[in-house]
Amino acid sequence: MRKSLYLKFMLGYLVFAVLSFLFIAIFSSRMTYRYCLEQESQELRAMADRIAESCRGFYTGSTEGYEDFFEPLADLALYSNTRIWFIDTGGTLAYDSADRLTGETISAFDPSRTYRTGDFYGTLAEDCVSVSSAITGNFSTYGYVVIHQPLSRIYQFSDGLQLPIYLTFTAVFAFSLVILLIFRICVAQPLKAITKGAQEYAGGNLKFSVEVKADDEMGYLADTLNAMAHELSNSEEYQKKFIANVSHDFRSPLTSIKGYLEAMADGVIPPENQEKYLRIVISETERLNKLTEGLLSLNSLERNHMHLDKSAFDINRIIKNTCETFEGTCQQKGITFDLTFPDFSVMVYADMGKIQQVIYNLVDNAIKFSRENSSIDIQVSVKNEKVFVSVKDHGIGIPKANLKKIWTRFFKSDESRGKDKRGTGLGLSIVKEIIQAHQENIDVISTEGAGTEFIFRLPKAPEGTTAPPTEAAGAGRE
Repeated sequence: MRKSLYLKFMLGYLVFAVLSFLFIAIFSSRMTYRYCLEQESQELRAMADRIAESCRGFYTGSTEGYEDFFEPLADLALYSNTRIWFIDTGGTLAYDSADRLTGETISAFDPSRTYRTGDFYGTLAEDCVSVSSAITGNFSTYGYVVIHQPLSRIYQFSDGLQLPIYLTFTAVFAFSLVILLIFRICVAQPLKAITKGAQEYAGGNLKFSVEVKADDEMGYLADTLNAMAHELSNSEEYQKKFIANVSHDFRSPLTSIKGYLEAMADGVIPPENQEKYLRIVISETERLNKLTEGLLSLNSLERNHMHLDKSAFDINRIIKNTCETFEGTCQQKGITFDLTFPDFSVMVYADMGKIQQVIYNLVDNAIKFSRENSSIDIQVSVKNEKVFVSVKDHGIGIPKANLKKIWTRFFKSDESRGKDKRGTGLGLSIVKEIIQAHQENIDVISTEGAGTEFIFRLPKAPEGTTAPPTEAAGAGRE
């Protein structure tokens, strides 16, 4: 079973809490105990020093005759929960505030240690911390004051200090549960919704929307997934429309070709009229060929795979040569070209063959939708390091609603289908792919009933670059 990220985070958090508690319970308790032991031993040592100082003038190893002095010590021992001893230099216990072991000899007694813990050489019934202080006088040591305090009292005091630590840890742990709540709200729930969305998209439900309203990385990821699903959905719709358009544009000429050929084969069309219909068949074949070439061009003009053979060339000459290829068509419609160039030659750095295709498609498009006896204006201008080329017709124009659709493959407005039944709807798509492959832009300005203008830009060739000998520059304004 797959464990959720939230469950893993919660388990990790609980493990961290348990380990932290164990650390506090073990190491912190030991450190607190050691601290309390050190502090208590210092206090006991100071108490032993005061008692030794007070009896320095009269004590010489025996306690006989000093009952008045030792009586308050018994009260002090009872009050401080300690046991006070006097031991002579031979290790014999001369006085015991508890009156239990007086006269017993402790041969292993070592007064050099600051303090010791345990049963004091087997003489005590419970473990204690023991300190000693020497009683001196006339440069001699007469004995030692030894004070014992049960370790149980120190443990009790240490535990009392530990209680606030445990309470503080518990409070911090309780407050830190807010982190889990924040993680659940800000990370776990959005991530669950995003995961659900990914599963829906993987299952083909591209209409599903990931509902994450957050101004952070999770919200950005959800918006990105929604945008991706939207694009995939549009792509699917585009593919269906693409296939439908291809089928439509192939079916029409194929139907015509099949119909005319069958009519000629069946003798419906007399031999004297067959040449006319054979020309129609050839025309439809050319239309199919043009459509196929357009599809192949678009397939090879994918921006990430397009190879550009860039060189410096005169854009003026390319424009003039391209316009000359439409001379026959323009004469039939009475269309003239008005070319405006800023200089004898304008050098650009681009793929000459593909830019020539761009100009050809734009001029062909302008001729198709220009009125008879009108003009097509082509203008070249230079601004900074860019060369701008404008192709403007005075034709029917493009409806505002269709301006963003003209770059779509196979797109034809109703007007286009009425006036240009032989068009493939691929010319402007090819133009945009080529210009974008050059990392440049192309814009369109159109007024319905007045005409359309396309403007694209190219990088200017470095100063001093000249055109190849085959490209003798054209001139000024025609």
